[in-house]
Amino acid sequence: MLLVRWVFLLLLALLVVFGPTILPPYYVNLATRVLIFALFAMSLDLLLGYTGLWSFGHAAFFGFAAYGVGLFTLRVQNNVILAVLTSLTATLLLAALFGLLSLRARGVYFMMLTLALAQVVWGVAFKWRSFTGGDDGLPAIPRPDLSPLPLKAANSVDFYIFTAVIFIIAVSILFLITRSPFGASLEGIREHETRMIVLGYNVWLHRYLAHLFAALFAGVAGVLFAYHNGIVSPIDLSVVRSAEALLMVVLGGAGTLFGPVFGALVVELLKHFVSIYTERWLAILGLIYVITVLVAPNGIYEAIQRLFRFRVAPSSNLAPSDHRMRRWILLLRRR
Repeated sequence: MLLVRWVFLLLLALLVVFGPTILPPYYVNLATRVLIFALFAMSLDLLLGYTGLWSFGHAAFFGFAAYGVGLFTLRVQNNVILAVLTSLTATLLLAALFGLLSLRARGVYFMMLTLALAQVVWGVAFKWRSFTGGDDGLPAIPRPDLSPLPLKAANSVDFYIFTAVIFIIAVSILFLITRSPFGASLEGIREHETRMIVLGYNVWLHRYLAHLFAALFAGVAGVLFAYHNGIVSPIDLSVVRSAEALLMVVLGGAGTLFGPVFGALVVELLKHFVSIYTERWLAILGLIYVITVLVAPNGIYEAIQRLFRFRVAPSSNLAPSDHRMRRWILLLRRR
């Protein structure tokens, strides 16, 4: 059964990379946005689903990285390697600072701190017009030079393939993180923080590292978004963008890693197709969210798992959430 699972994932990866090559340019661009926001939502899931930290300011890292790559490209040098490395390094430094300020708090206080810190970054981007462009943003960001690769960034299909490859690499790393002892420790902290402290785990350090990992992958999504969209504006740092990511995670299934992909797919499809026929697409999205909560309270992904019985241990009667609980309990027993 494990072989079947990996074959399925391989076929899915091939479909993600090469499927849109036969679609019209509009749908290729839409598929690119879905992958970018899926990665953004998965980075938040590392905090929310695995560590139990509700962040209302995760868009700060998404938008900060997007602004970083845009500013470096437009104001310094159009060098994709230097621009990306500088942007992601600056995003990690920002996350390191924000983590030191916010992770001492708990519960609603942590949520309010993340929101307040993100609003500070948004305010700087909105008010510092001479540097960031203010509410006009940074337009005309050129796509990266992919000449060393057999791809052309100006071509929407080639840029999609580039984005899909980065997405698969990032998701593979996230999968390894969540399946590692470190990931199991995060789940243990989420479920029973006091017991983890008694067992000798440095809870604050685990949360801090999870915060840095989540910010880094949000930064990667932000960089891809800046190159794809060609413009960065304060909306990419705002609470609206953070709320979208939260909705994608909860709708798809928090703590499932792949659930936010389905959440991003639903949100982006509704945003682009339903909004053509009505301006009240947010109301329809809210209705779908309510139905999902009633029918599949653990999210779309676990509902699909139960429908197709696509589980890690198919012979077991345990639900996917029970498997995760058993996993971190076994980790604690080894201690």
